[in-house]
Amino acid sequence: MLPAAVVAAGFAILARGLRAVTDGGALAGAAIAFVLIAAGGLWAFLPLLAVFLLTLMATRWRAERKRSLGIAERSGGRKAGQVLANLSAAGLCALAAVIFPRYSASLLVAAMAVLAEAAADTVASEAGQAVASQPRMVLGFQRVPAGTNGAVSLEGTFAGCIAACAVAWTATFCGVVAWRWAPIISAAGVAGMLLDSVLGATLENRGKMGNDAVNFVSTVFAADLALLAVTLLRSY
Repeated sequence: MLPAAVVAAGFAILARGLRAVTDGGALAGAAIAFVLIAAGGLWAFLPLLAVFLLTLMATRWRAERKRSLGIAERSGGRKAGQVLANLSAAGLCALAAVIFPRYSASLLVAAMAVLAEAAADTVASEAGQAVASQPRMVLGFQRVPAGTNGAVSLEGTFAGCIAACAVAWTATFCGVVAWRWAPIISAAGVAGMLLDSVLGATLENRGKMGNDAVNFVSTVFAADLALLAVTLLRSY
């Protein structure tokens, strides 16, 4: 467990040093990293690193434009609650894989689907805000200002799909999951991203859910969808 602890601590220091997260966010990320490594081996850190790099680049891309529109991410980085909203479902799947090793292969696919959704959602949102001139609501397709909950754009959606695929292929390339599960992970991540937009357009805009709750539900949905697909495919 020492290598896992060292890598997790290094990840926390890196994220904090780049001001991508607060102190609490760094600790939350380190905990998720540790559990993922404990469940999937040292290489299981790489998909999480891919999520971090993709979201960091997307967040800082054309940051001046986002600030001028008043939709840039708050300075100081993401808090622990935000990190956990996006990644705790992956940690829970990984923890279950450690406790129930018989189901570890399936649970790791679910964990990777969570990471794919987290990357897809953030990259889609940030890329869309950076380049889309006039996004539309995911329901109704009426034009709305950039940064509106539930707003989508072709540019942002395409970028989110690429991010989900990048995380999926990273997970398979480093041997965390088998190659045949990459399409499942990608699809589950994209589906979770779309659900996030629907929840934002409905429940979040009505004040019935907060952004962190929307993110958590969307990642759980991605994990459940991946588990269902793996279970069905293995039954044939």
